[in-house]
Formats: sequence, C-alpha cells, structure tokens
Amino acid sequence: MAESKLFLKENPTMADFQQYVKEMKAERGFRVEPIYECCLLAEEVGELISAVRKNTKGGSIGSGSVAGNVKLELADVLIYLCSIANIHGISLEEAFREKEEINKQRTWKRL
Repeated sequence: MAESKLFLKENPTMADFQQYVKEMKAERGFRVEPIYECCLLAEEVGELISAVRKNTKGGSIGSGSVAGNVKLELADVLIYLCSIANIHGISLEEAFREKEEINKQRTWKRL
C-alpha cells in the first residue's frame, strides 16, 4: 500500500476541506457521482441521527448495540457535503454566506 500524500493544514478553511476531500477521493479511487454521493450522505446522516439518539440522556439502545460516535459521524457528513459541493463546483463558504444573508432577512417564528 502506497503512503498517502494527503495533508490538511492546521486551522483549515472550508476551501481547504473541499480540496482535501477532492484529493482524498482521487487518491483512494472512490467513485464520485452526484446521485451516489447523495445516497452516501443520506446514509451518513442516518448514522449521525442514530448516534445522537443513542447518546442522548434517556435514549435507548438494543442489547449488543453500541452508542455511535457523534464526532466521527459528523466528520463523515462533512466529507460527503464537501464532495457534493465539489461535484457541482460550489464553494461551501460562499454558499453559506449567501444563504445566511437571505436568512437574516427572514422573520423567524418560534413554535
């Protein structure tokens, strides 16, 4: 097995994360197709939800089941978000800033 050349600098920007994921997918020979990546994202979000539920006070897990690692599941979700953004040529930082400017103009109701 060849040594990985992947490197993520200290205090990375969102663009750094996106570039890292792009290089990681190429280095590992992962398939990068929009629908496939969306399916994998949905799967990881499900795992995140399960981990949060299992780690919530009063949550229940079946015998033989183990509480999931929320931190690692969040990382998986971030990887697929970056990958999907890369496929579509979208800067997640720019998208976040644009959407937040829209959200600042909205009126928010509490239920």
